[in-house]
Amino acid sequence: MINRIVLLCILSVTFLCSGCAASINGECPVDESEPAKTIYLVSHGWHAGIVIKQIDIPDDVRLVHKDFSSTGYLEIGWGDRDFYQMPGFHLGIALKALLLPTPSVLHIVAFDDSVASYFPHSEIIRVRLSDAGFQRLIHYIAASYDRDTEGNIIPLGVGFYGVSQFYRSQETYHLFRTCNVWTARALYTAGCPARSVLAITADSLMLQARSFGTILQDK
Repeated sequence: MINRIVLLCILSVTFLCSGCAASINGECPVDESEPAKTIYLVSHGWHAGIVIKQIDIPDDVRLVHKDFSSTGYLEIGWGDRDFYQMPGFHLGIALKALLLPTPSVLHIVAFDDSVASYFPHSEIIRVRLSDAGFQRLIHYIAASYDRDTEGNIIPLGVGFYGVSQFYRSQETYHLFRTCNVWTARALYTAGCPARSVLAITADSLMLQARSFGTILQDK
């Protein structure tokens, strides 16, 4: 009886998530002959980050600390607050992140080199978005930040590499909303045919992205 209930729950979640399968017509991918905003997906093995050009961020959205404003690119990642900020793997924290709803963070990395130069050993996929799709992507990311009473984003500590910083997110991490699911939903919001239910791992997310993006660098 219990096994049937568990199976029913899994099927229900799969059915609900499958609603994210279709893209918004004409918004992703954008034909090479048409104007578009370019983003990049960068796989780090266990999760993938979204790289955007700083100049493309609209004036009405303040994503990061002012110290990052002069750099060319921003990489944005999202994940469990404790696990993401751990320098190494910790089984107990990993299980807690999957089995219990937990707080989350955003990880922002600022850099000026080309994306391929900055991440020479990572799989990178270039994705072209319509302007409307890019605007939705940016606002999706901005809505993930937790803010103080004055509307400022809340730093939590220095990030893992380069010029980087962790920021507190107002979203909850759990088994059905992992870092790669969050990224797949960002892509779907932008108009891409990304299935969040099929994006549990970075590899499965990148495999989907190959259907609507261009491989810039293979791993």
